[in-house]
Amino acid sequence: MAKYRNCSLLLLTFGLCFLAISQRSEGYRLRSRSERSIQTVEGRERCEIRSLNAREPNHRVQHEAGVTEMWEQDNEQMQCANVAAARHIIEPNGLYLPNFHNAPMLAYIVQGNGILGTIMPGCPETYESFQQEGRRILGRRGRTERGQTMDDQHQKLHFFRQGDILALPAGVAHWWYNDGDANIVMVVMHDIGSHLNQLDQHLRKFYLAGNPGAQAQHTVSLRERRLAHNIGSNIFKGFDVELLAESFGVSLDTARQLQCENDRRGSIVRVYEGLGVVRPPRTIRGRWIVNNSTTSTDNNEMMENGLEETFCSMRIRENIEDPERADVYTAVGGRISTITSFDLPILQHIKLSAKRGYLYRNAMIAPQWNMNSHEIIYCIRGRARVQVVGSSSHNSRPLFDGELQEGQLLVIPQNFASLAMAGEEGFEWITFMTSENAVSSSLSGRAAVMTALPEEVIMNMYMISRQDARRLKYNRREMTILSPRSTTRGIRAAA
Repeated sequence: MAKYRNCSLLLLTFGLCFLAISQRSEGYRLRSRSERSIQTVEGRERCEIRSLNAREPNHRVQHEAGVTEMWEQDNEQMQCANVAAARHIIEPNGLYLPNFHNAPMLAYIVQGNGILGTIMPGCPETYESFQQEGRRILGRRGRTERGQTMDDQHQKLHFFRQGDILALPAGVAHWWYNDGDANIVMVVMHDIGSHLNQLDQHLRKFYLAGNPGAQAQHTVSLRERRLAHNIGSNIFKGFDVELLAESFGVSLDTARQLQCENDRRGSIVRVYEGLGVVRPPRTIRGRWIVNNSTTSTDNNEMMENGLEETFCSMRIRENIEDPERADVYTAVGGRISTITSFDLPILQHIKLSAKRGYLYRNAMIAPQWNMNSHEIIYCIRGRARVQVVGSSSHNSRPLFDGELQEGQLLVIPQNFASLAMAGEEGFEWITFMTSENAVSSSLSGRAAVMTALPEEVIMNMYMISRQDARRLKYNRREMTILSPRSTTRGIRAAA
């Protein structure tokens, strides 16, 4: 009998523990939904937009080895989408100092190639080098052989190139380095309205080195100086030097160096002798050299626990520029490639996605609206005439009717309808979207709203004949990209 009572007590204990965990988990889910709802309401209050504008960066900060150009965060269209955007130019041998921020980020590499280093909390340093008989050996994390001494070790590096999309969660420290011969140009978008941001609705950067605020003296206006002070600061500057020395086990002089009080180089610094990091040789990148033998990283990585197999080895990079991965292609119109959480699973966590598009001369994007996200469009090359139509209070005129040119950015809020026609030199763009699986609904073309409606519904909607209703439904058979209809159409060479 006592045995059964003990079993009953044990089952009751497990049941209570399970209930407590379930309630805590449900509370977290409800709190996340509540926070997202509050941010959504705040976003709606900011979306009373009377006009949209194609904008170039408003602010420019010069660094020792590069430039940061920022779009004004307080602009009403940026506030509506709850995003912040910037363009970074990193010169050869330029190091963008380690930093982290309060909002998840997508970066698109417009030009150049280099290295992105991320510091994932709790993950091991899987890149190592050893000294053996005067030779330096690069290797993956594993057992140190007899006669070898540790030279350096650090977390995994990500090698990026033109056309790559890179995703970073909020709070993950990271750094960028240009190991190529040309400038890196990258456009970044931060989702400030994300549920992962528990601070206010402003982008906040936290640096592990440097003295970013010092660059304010190189800016032109008082407004830019205020912005430069707000782009971030060295987190070590606020700590007591003695406590820093104690926590790292170093001298007071070394601890003072962490605070970078007299550093005037900005956030992108020059590495004059080149950056010496542990990495696979460029000629066989993607495979390791261990003890003079080549070993594939895909099949022989040594995993120490289940966490490493998920979070620590998570992919954060995907190339979107390859024509072979196009999701929509028209021979005389252009192509569109998308990256969603199905292609890059980390996007499921940060709730963002992207789209890369090419339009040939005079081709069009069919009129459409995005059902579940805002769109932030950046023109990479060429130009296009774009029209955006808003809510009923502004339906007598477009919210935007103009050209989107190279280097400009345009926000299209959720459910606002838009169309675009490429200019004579074509149109290339990248779109950042505030949903991990953004869905758009086209008005014309195949699989569009008009095609899905019965003929008689269209006839009565617009008081037109059946013949005209059929023309509306079937005259355009392309999907999303509409080819030029004039006899003088031109086909731009594929990018």
